[in-house]
Amino acid sequence: MTIATFADLMQEARKQPKPQRLLFVFVRAELPDFPDADQRRCFEQGEGGVLVPVVCVDKSTEELTSMAALVEESRRTEIEWDLVFTAAMDDPKDDAEVERQLQRMMESLQMGNITAYLAFDHHGNAVNVA
Repeated sequence: MTIATFADLMQEARKQPKPQRLLFVFVRAELPDFPDADQRRCFEQGEGGVLVPVVCVDKSTEELTSMAALVEESRRTEIEWDLVFTAAMDDPKDDAEVERQLQRMMESLQMGNITAYLAFDHHGNAVNVA
């Protein structure tokens, strides 16, 4: 199945034989250090930039009902974000393992390795950032 929306992701996660943990890393687009004129112009037009992780969280499929609920929860942090990258894993019932996976995901995103994750906008639409 192609995942085009956050609802699709939730549906697929709930179909899995083992309970799933969903990992979320929220990112904000920023200008790179020492941008040239072209990079600055593109960024001002809403294109380009570098993705900087600003907050991460994990949720079980029982804890999360919709993208709207996730967005509302993120608003309470008062941290602005542009996209959320998502991964799923079998729930290890071990918070330390979940934290290790979140840390690994954040490090991967910081290095620009984004292809292993799904990205969604504030409306829950999948975004191709490659």
